[in-house]
Amino acid sequence: MSAIPDLGLFRRHGGRVGLAAALLPEAPRPWLDLSTGINPVPYPTPRPTRADLARLPDPEAIAELEAAAAAAFGAEPARVAATPGTEAALRLLPRLLRARLVTIAEPTYGGHIEAWRAAGAELREADADAWVVVNPNNPDGRLTPPEALLGAAKRQWVVIDEAFADPCPASSLASQARGRLIVLRSFGKFYGLPGVRLGFVVADPALAREVRRAFGDWPVAAEALAAGRAAYADGAWRLRTQERLARDRLRLDRLLTWAGLEIVGGTDLFRLARAHDAEAVFLGLAAAGVLCRPFNEPGLLRFGLPGPRRDWHRLGAALPKGRP
Repeated sequence: MSAIPDLGLFRRHGGRVGLAAALLPEAPRPWLDLSTGINPVPYPTPRPTRADLARLPDPEAIAELEAAAAAAFGAEPARVAATPGTEAALRLLPRLLRARLVTIAEPTYGGHIEAWRAAGAELREADADAWVVVNPNNPDGRLTPPEALLGAAKRQWVVIDEAFADPCPASSLASQARGRLIVLRSFGKFYGLPGVRLGFVVADPALAREVRRAFGDWPVAAEALAAGRAAYADGAWRLRTQERLARDRLRLDRLLTWAGLEIVGGTDLFRLARAHDAEAVFLGLAAAGVLCRPFNEPGLLRFGLPGPRRDWHRLGAALPKGRP
């Protein structure tokens, strides 16, 4: 276990399989990556044709993508701007909004803090020009009441990152994004295709136009266009997936509890657990080629959902036995 003297590199974000493999070359392969909150059963997306790849995306195709996403979000197409991933969008917004004081409650996704600091904003606990909320929150799944968000948007910019809202659509305020209320939506997590790099800003039409101008005439690639248009139009797949994720979340809770971990939060795409020896659990799993996510706060580990039956068995075999 001396191969990983410091877990700090794994605490910033999930998905560090390459680093884990380099530090633990003797671990079984392929690695089972449970360090992110990504649906392990991706949408069966159509591939772009050779002709699609050989030309620039048509503005009409991007408009069709935005319309399909808008229908899935319950929003008007004029309010939905496609972006090359939510990460790119959240790093653009501080510069567009020009707010100098921002409130971002921690723990949450660290990219928001990085983006606002890079834009020169000062973080405040209260009395700010902007409030950034991840809803449901990552990593604890905390939900901020909609009335609090809507009320705050009367006084300040409110940016809601709904990256994990697809499994619980009732929590979304995308249909009400207007004025100073802005919603970010992610494609890759729920649809299991993060490499497609597709996201959306849902906002007042004037701000949506600013986002489109910032990313230019070709904000997303042909693969994102093909995947997004098909997936957002497939309501039956969306419903089946929501039901499956809810079942698998309960199954993961039972498995982690059986291993002696305490479930302290999460969503239907990931679970946050506490263990008094969390570092030892992380390292033991890593030695078995299973990667979860540690945090700066001692005792916390985040687990994504396994996919095929063999991955569930592998996690069960790698978890510690006989724990107090």
